Amino acid sequence: MSADPTVVLRPARPDEAAALTALSLRSKASWGYDAAFMAQCVAELTVRAGDLDPATCAVAAAAEGGGAVGLVQWTREGTDAVLLKLFVVPERFGQGIGHRLFAWAAEGARVAGAQRIAVAADPGAAPFYRRMGMRHAGTEPSLSIPGRLLPRLVLPLVPLG
Repeated sequence: MSADPTVVLRPARPDEAAALTALSLRSKASWGYDAAFMAQCVAELTVRAGDLDPATCAVAAAAEGGGAVGLVQWTREGTDAVLLKLFVVPERFGQGIGHRLFAWAAEGARVAGAQRIAVAADPGAAPFYRRMGMRHAGTEPSLSIPGRLLPRLVLPLVPLG
């Protein structure tokens, strides 16, 4: 799939934190979760202006100055990079935006020296991550829903050199 020239990846701006939170919640809700479930996810999916480091967070947006249609954020945990957020607005699913955001995060993590990238995936999103080459590596507890286990997926990153 070729990249959509009408969408660009750019650093997230602090003034769009609320809009990015809304995007994340809307994308998550597309898996059919009810309002009570989504209320439990708000804290985890909230985007804070102070966390929008251009090295670890990017937005997919309309090339002509339009609003965000996707978001990715990762962090470093030891030798791993961990995806914290990767969301696309539901009406843009299947258009390659998630793939571009994932590739951006994986490349940034590789350049930063991470040996692999990992995610605790929503079960609905796990097939997407498998298409990105990630493999099942157990489960881990949800940060939002007590007692819920999420599939942990990992992808080794080829070192520089």
